[in-house]
Amino acid sequence: MTTIMDKFSLGGRTALVTGGAGLIGKQFTRALGQAGAKVVVADLAGEAAQLHAQALTQEGIDAMAVRVDVTDPESVSDMVQRAVARFGSVDILVNSAALDPKFDPENVSAQSANAFETYPLDSWREALDVNLTGMFLTCQASARQMLLQDYGVIINICSTYGLVGPDQRLYERPEGPRQYKPVYYTVSKAGVLGLTRYLATYYAGKPIRVNALTPGGIYHQHDDAFLKAYSARTVMGRMANLDEMNGAVVFLASEGSSYMTGANLIVDGGWTAW
Repeated sequence: MTTIMDKFSLGGRTALVTGGAGLIGKQFTRALGQAGAKVVVADLAGEAAQLHAQALTQEGIDAMAVRVDVTDPESVSDMVQRAVARFGSVDILVNSAALDPKFDPENVSAQSANAFETYPLDSWREALDVNLTGMFLTCQASARQMLLQDYGVIINICSTYGLVGPDQRLYERPEGPRQYKPVYYTVSKAGVLGLTRYLATYYAGKPIRVNALTPGGIYHQHDDAFLKAYSARTVMGRMANLDEMNGAVVFLASEGSSYMTGANLIVDGGWTAW
């Protein structure tokens, strides 16, 4: 008899996570590995991916690292081939790789040139290339393998700013240049939902499920002004902790969500519920 815990087990599955060495990607790879999956840490930062894969291995998770440029079809194809060569399959794809302008202390000063009226065309194109074209390419390459296996789960990482426009007041400061969440972020994340729904319906009748996961803001050493302003906008009155998307990604990856496709799971502390 299958139990509810059996449904959430990922034993025997291989999970490929792009952006796997990033802030939230590390959380996804660890959570999927703890649920029993073999894990591929795929990231443009090859050394960081290798170090994280080694850390997962030391924790008892079967993991490998792959350097990948998601905007390069050959690099993406090689990523999938290497995963299959090592683990025999790609059962779960988590598309976490993305350009995301951060407002933590390490990055906040870089966000002062993001006004829409003067936003550089080259920056717009680069961001769409990573956030949308990159996701298209990874889904395409992984789906070819999933069709051969007759099984697959794709999870595309969206954002609350793919559902609603950014509250630019969060980025105001009494001194220094005006800062903005840039236009590409909302546009590309909205596109993630379109891609998710397209693929879910495209694979109707086939054993490939495609869903989106929409996280809210995750705390990472943000300054007190941002933390207070963001928290006031959420129903739960705070930002997410680093590990609070883990349950959602394991749910979507597992048979616990076996009747879900084309859906968007929102984990935002109530940000979009107001």
